[in-house]
Amino acid sequence: MVSVRVEVLVGVRPEEAWAAIADVGAVHKHLLPGRVTDVRMDGDIRILTMPDGTEIRELIVAVDHEARRMAYAVLGGQRMALSHHHASFQVFDDPDRENHCRVVWVTDILPHCLEAEVRARVERGAVEIKEAIEVAAIRHGV
Repeated sequence: MVSVRVEVLVGVRPEEAWAAIADVGAVHKHLLPGRVTDVRMDGDIRILTMPDGTEIRELIVAVDHEARRMAYAVLGGQRMALSHHHASFQVFDDPDRENHCRVVWVTDILPHCLEAEVRARVERGAVEIKEAIEVAAIRHGV
């Protein structure tokens, strides 16, 4: 199994970033507006609708408010031939910068040969998530 780990510095308080990530039914509003057009929840299953109508089904494995960690597993609908996909987001304080935090996104996948493609998507997604969280904070006057 390959682990892809991406970390971004986000210019908001950790609580704000965590609130956006923990709202698992609102990815299209808080994290990836434009890349995800809609989200439906069916119990612990999150169904993401992409701009082309493709649906991705994910199992929400854990939402740990104390650790500020959310984990999920893709069950189906992904565009790559992954036999395994499990990922987590975790929000950490940044002791060096006031009103900043670090968001770490770890994605475990199989097969190994798709690491470069997954890494590129996660890196691009992390930048988009950072921007969406920061723009929302500005919009709300935080």
